[in-house]
Amino acid sequence: MLFDYISAALVTLLVTLDPPALAPIFISLTRGMNADERKRVAIRAAIIAFCILAFFGLGGEVLLRLLGIGIPAFRISGGLLLFWIAFEMVFERRNERKQHTADIAITEDHIRNVAAFPLAIPLMAGPGALTATILLAGRASGDPVYLGFLLVLIALGVTSCFVVFLAAERVSRMLGVTGNIVLSRLLGVILAGLAVQFIIDGVVALLRPAAL
Repeated sequence: MLFDYISAALVTLLVTLDPPALAPIFISLTRGMNADERKRVAIRAAIIAFCILAFFGLGGEVLLRLLGIGIPAFRISGGLLLFWIAFEMVFERRNERKQHTADIAITEDHIRNVAAFPLAIPLMAGPGALTATILLAGRASGDPVYLGFLLVLIALGVTSCFVVFLAAERVSRMLGVTGNIVLSRLLGVILAGLAVQFIIDGVVALLRPAAL
């Protein structure tokens, strides 16, 4: 049971964070910076993204409860959102949206605080990753062991983004245009399956009280 949770959570976080797709955007955001400046941007962005995702992982369910939103309803809405993100990935729309966000930030902010926006938010800790984190925390059902593993997996996911940032030029060059397209669509198909599972879990949780 724990192994199933860990494997599903790891795949979900890696797919929603989508580290390979961030490589070309990181390059464009840090254009003109030297290696040391790029490294500092990558470190700061990773720390900010981890803190945001960890906060929603540990306190997201409480926040939903205060807002009067049940976990089953959030699973369904979150699953629909993840499915839309998967649709964008499969049909080459997600990278265009991310790049558009990056371009706006470069024009308006002139690279200042680029680690916080748009790199950490919303490119890393975006709606998809936040939704997935809250849903995975809901699956943990308050179990400290499961939540502990969730934090570790969030750290692993963010670390994978950090590693990709450090090797952004090599990763983008290695994958090429075709490689980026194939990988994005493959991850999109996987995310679509996970999204449907989240929706099924939410519907089952809603129907279970009625069945009883």
